[in-house]
This record gives sequence, C-alpha cells and structure tokens, in this order.
Amino acid sequence: MTRRISIFGSTGSIGESTIDLIARDPEAYETVALTGGHNVARLAEQALQLQAEIAVTAHEENLAELRDRLAGSGIETAAGARAIEEAARRPADWVMSAIVGAAGLPPGLAALEEGATLALANKETLVTAGPLVLETARKHADKGARLLPVDSEHSAVFQGLVGEEMSAVERIIITASGGAFRDWPIEKLAEATLAQASAHPNWDMGQRITIDSASMFNKALELIETHEFFGVGPDKIEVLVHPQSLVHALVGFNDGALMAHIGPPDMRHAIGYALHWPTRKRLPVDRLDLAAIGALEFRAPDETRWPALRLAREVMQAGGLSGAVFNAAKEAALDGFIAGRINFVRMSEVVEEVLTRLSADSGLIHADINLDNVLRADQMARNEAARIIETT
Repeated sequence: MTRRISIFGSTGSIGESTIDLIARDPEAYETVALTGGHNVARLAEQALQLQAEIAVTAHEENLAELRDRLAGSGIETAAGARAIEEAARRPADWVMSAIVGAAGLPPGLAALEEGATLALANKETLVTAGPLVLETARKHADKGARLLPVDSEHSAVFQGLVGEEMSAVERIIITASGGAFRDWPIEKLAEATLAQASAHPNWDMGQRITIDSASMFNKALELIETHEFFGVGPDKIEVLVHPQSLVHALVGFNDGALMAHIGPPDMRHAIGYALHWPTRKRLPVDRLDLAAIGALEFRAPDETRWPALRLAREVMQAGGLSGAVFNAAKEAALDGFIAGRINFVRMSEVVEEVLTRLSADSGLIHADINLDNVLRADQMARNEAARIIETT
C-alpha cells in the first residue's frame, strides 16, 4: 500500500535528503504537496519528478514562474503562507516539516490536526509553541496524529529511549560540532565574515542553519526543543562539543549507564528513521570504521564564546512565550548579520536585549500559549530587535 506524503521545505537540505530517500522506492509513496521558497526552478523539478498534487511557493511574486514551469503537467500551484497551510490540510499519512523558522509552525499544526505523522525537522515549532504542538498531537491522536523528531540529536535521543522508562532517565546529552569558529580566538569573533560563518566543517546545510551552528544558536534551540519534546527539566540537559559529529546524543540513566547514538553526519539517517518508524530499513549512509576513526573528542562548551547556550537556559526557566521571543529575536539578529548591519558577536547581544526588554511585560511572557499569542510575541520580538539593530 502506498503512503501519501508531503514535504514542507522541499528545496532545502532536509527536503532534498527526504526526496533522495523516497525516490529510491517510488512505488511506495504518493506525493501530495511540496513547498519551497525562491528556488522555484528546483521546486518545479521536484514536483515533476514526484508527480506531486500541488507545489506551493512561499512567495507570491514567484507564483507566475512556478505556473509557467508546471504548465500542462496537471500539477496545481499556489503561493503564500495561507496556501502552505491549506496544503498541510490535504490528506497525508506522513509530513516532513522542514520549513526554516517560525513559519513552520502553522502548517505543522494543520498537519497534526488532520491526523498526519509530523516528522519534525523544524525545531522552531517546539521552541515557540511546544505545549501547544504536543497538545495538538495528543488531541488528534485518534486520527493518527503523531510527532516524530528529525533533528539528528533528538532522533538519537528518541532511539536511545526505545524500551526505556523516562523515570529512569538521569540526563540527556546533546552534542555540538562547535561550528566554523570552535577553535577561533574569542577576540577574533567580532571580525568573522559572512562567508566564514557560512562554511560548516562537517555538515552540508543551508546558510542560516550553518551560521546558527557557528553561533551555537542552533544548539540553543535544540536545548529548548529537548526540554519540550522529552519533558525533562533544564538541569537534566547537557551540551558537549564533539568536533567529529559522530556521536549525536547520549542518554544517561539512573544506574550510571550512558546509551550513545553513533553514526555518520548524514541527515538521511534521522529522516529515514522517521520515515520508516517503527521499523528500521536499510539506508544509503556510510558505515563507520571505528578503528580508522581511532578516537572521539569531547569538550565542555565555553559559554563566553557561545552565550546563546546561557540564554536558552534562561528561556527554559522563564517558560511561557519566552521561546517565541527568543526564536524571533534570533531570526531578526541573523537577518541583521547576513545583511551586514551587525557583526557576528552582536547577534547574541541583540537577542539578550530583546529578552530583557520584553520580559518586563509579564503579560506577554506568561500569556496562554496559543497560535495568536505566539505570533504576537514573535512580531513584537522582531520589531524590538529591528529597533535595537537600527541603533547599533
């Protein structure tokens, strides 16, 4: 029996890896929806390759080109955030959420409401609205709604917990490569260029997530995501810098045992695990030669170098809509760095200033976590970040 699947963010690195896997067994899948951004040429190619029902670009100005490229194919086209959410409501068994940023939240919620399995590569969904997302999955579980992690670290933790009781978990350790600047002198970080921040030593990822890796904001988001997904307190979550990116996470139990997930830095493993769950199937990833590797390196993260980790812990302690504020401020600061308006170090300073200013508004931080309030907090944080960057 074929499975109906949709891929949101199909033209990014996660989307491409997902397509690589399903294209190897085309008879097993029927593609419902593909969505992308400005790379309309690739989105159209993917839609034709997989014979999708609909292709959606996030940008209205790209719709005419998308229509031209798919003319005569019978594939529907649409554009904009509302169209993406509507595409998420089309019946599907399995949905990959790989849209970058808070924009992934509404379609993710829509897919869960329709009873789909949501393979979550979009970490911002849980960072901004974890309780809402988890409750939506529970509420629609009778329709088949289910949430599966795709971030390599959270997939590793998820796999390490198979057959285990959460009550026996003493700690969860997620690893970080350290990104492009892990060995740079701290005093040089303010001079880091966009090109330097966009070059990851281990992973082949998009520009934004690669820069987030260098600043460790990516790992900061993953700390919050771990807290939300697995329901563990901030005091039970640790980060280790692991330059080889082979150990993705470890789960520590109350008997002192550590269960580690080890594998090559290839996102097709985590994607494939979510795609085939609860079974395992053979995947086209490298097999590690541990003798050739010889040794694995770990070190404690320096929060002077990576203040994003400290800020993430403060956000977890504060709760409420702090995650939405944190993520939006981070995205705005990243935009500022990419545009050349602030330097690399200033990004974390902007985020901290936004958190400080908006935390004074207890009505915002402690408001109910619903979609309207999350989007309101998101916009307020972006506006505040813009004002701070403007005066930099």
